[in-house]
Amino acid sequence: MATKSGSAELAIREFLAFKLGDEEYGIDILRVQEIRSFERPTRMANAPAYILGVVNLRGVIVPIIDMRIKFNQSEVNYNTFTVVIVLNIGRQVVCMVVDGVSDVITLSPDQLRPVPEFSSAIGSEHLLAIGSLENRMLILLDIEKLMSSTDMGLISATVQ
Repeated sequence: MATKSGSAELAIREFLAFKLGDEEYGIDILRVQEIRSFERPTRMANAPAYILGVVNLRGVIVPIIDMRIKFNQSEVNYNTFTVVIVLNIGRQVVCMVVDGVSDVITLSPDQLRPVPEFSSAIGSEHLLAIGSLENRMLILLDIEKLMSSTDMGLISATVQ
């Protein structure tokens, strides 16, 4: 399968599946450090709405991003299913809030479909593919590109 970024997608086989509203997304399992229950972060002045603040993760101050706000979800509720995925991006740790985590999914190259071009809250450059398995479709994010994009303002190019 020829893709925009070459063969990178073919090497990535396992994805952590998570929910944002009614949609199911997947990220490279190798970027996931841990999954934690949601705790209220310390709010930072003048931060964008999707950056909820920071949390102390074993002595390291880590930004926490609510992906539901970032992806323009209409309703954002914090409940017992809300979880935080701790990511390693470059040499930086970043947390993201999601509605819930379902499972780890292994996808073969023939289960990956190209992403159609359309305008959305997520730029197509931040999407790897659409994972198709049985009755599920998974939007596969290039979480490293997304978190290190300039509009996120989290990770400098020198850190990567």
